[in-house]
Amino acid sequence: MQKHTERLGTAPLGRLLIALSMPGIAASITRSLYNIVDTIWVARLGHEAIAAITVVFPFQILFYAVGGGTSIGVAALVSRRFGEKNIEATNRVAGQIFFLSAFWGLLFMMVAVLFAENILPAMGATPDILEYAVQYLVITSYGAPLMILTIVMSALLRGSGDVVKPMIIVISSTVINIILDPFMIFGIGPFPEMGIAGAAWATVIAQACGALLGLYFIFANKTSFRIKLSYLKPEMSILKDIYRVGAPTAIHEFTESLAFLLFNRVVSSFGSIEIAAFGIIMRISDLAFMPIMGVSHGLLPVVGFNFGAGNFKRLWQAVKMASIGLAIFLALATLFFTIFTPQIIDIFSDDPVLMDIAVPAMRIMLSTLLLVGPTMMFITAFQGLSNGTMALFLSLLRQFLFFVPLLFLFRYLFGLYGVWASMPAADILSFVVTYIFIYREYRKRRHDGAEGGWGAAV
Repeated sequence: MQKHTERLGTAPLGRLLIALSMPGIAASITRSLYNIVDTIWVARLGHEAIAAITVVFPFQILFYAVGGGTSIGVAALVSRRFGEKNIEATNRVAGQIFFLSAFWGLLFMMVAVLFAENILPAMGATPDILEYAVQYLVITSYGAPLMILTIVMSALLRGSGDVVKPMIIVISSTVINIILDPFMIFGIGPFPEMGIAGAAWATVIAQACGALLGLYFIFANKTSFRIKLSYLKPEMSILKDIYRVGAPTAIHEFTESLAFLLFNRVVSSFGSIEIAAFGIIMRISDLAFMPIMGVSHGLLPVVGFNFGAGNFKRLWQAVKMASIGLAIFLALATLFFTIFTPQIIDIFSDDPVLMDIAVPAMRIMLSTLLLVGPTMMFITAFQGLSNGTMALFLSLLRQFLFFVPLLFLFRYLFGLYGVWASMPAADILSFVVTYIFIYREYRKRRHDGAEGGWGAAV
């Protein structure tokens, strides 16, 4: 094993979590900044264009659902195999990602190309934004196989403890996307003016570049993996192991897409400018959520490796440290977003009607950020423990089981403000329940004799 894999069980825990999380945070923030910059450029086409890419997002979440579920299963499995020092099995797992990416990516591409005009109205697309939305969905779907492959390759590398190369992949593709956006949207230089279609093509090109870079790292022997041609053949036993952990995450992401779709439909009942306001808030909230995802990606291999090695004390200390650190950071982020809400919204649009809607909505929706971080770390712990079913259940609490009923109840009771408030209400309930379950898991493993504790970090 390379030294970046061995350190998962030996390096000082605090510095290890920072080292594993910071590249993921940097990559995630870069990706989020792309979404923000993309929205700023698209906003120049009018609020209808912002609303269009917002209603497309639930379908794109399905890309991330399959890619994310597969990547969680792959990362958890390879980190556990590394912990068991079973390198042959690790390489066989790595070989499965290419078949899976092609299968799922081509499936989503065909669905989008053939049924876009039927799907989008059901997702909340109003007549004034439908043409924009169809263009954006169909073109971005061409990159679905590449998007899924890039997600899974990055997770494969993170599962080995290598977080730098995934950061390089994400940042490189994101920078390419940011650079191409204005050229292809407005027809600068040799590019024709393509409007929202230009934004979509810029995304596809950037995804292709990211996928090629990931393939170079893997097949040029720049990683811990040595993939033989025979490993590319689908192996049902490995696929079952991947999706035993990853399927719950994919299902969770699918329900998130469904919840997002329902949210869009409820908001669209107020008008397309309300959808645009939500789209802007979503981009801003992504920026706040990215550190959560980065730390989660850093925590998962530590939990998986130490679970495989039987070092439960180190495992629980990592969960505690990641949870507390994120809560502190997100509390400060919430304060910043609350104070400077009008200035942040003004970066996207100075439309006074949109501003009146977006400012209070953003303050309400981001009010419980500090609880979301620990909640996600507890769920990540269950993923690393290969308890995908529990991770799925706890994820569904926030994204669906709590959120959807509250969405319709608060919409009925409080109108548009109730729609915004449904998310933080779900966050509060989810944190309480998730903490109860993770503490019960900790107590159970202590009772069964596993070494562990919530005390000082090692």
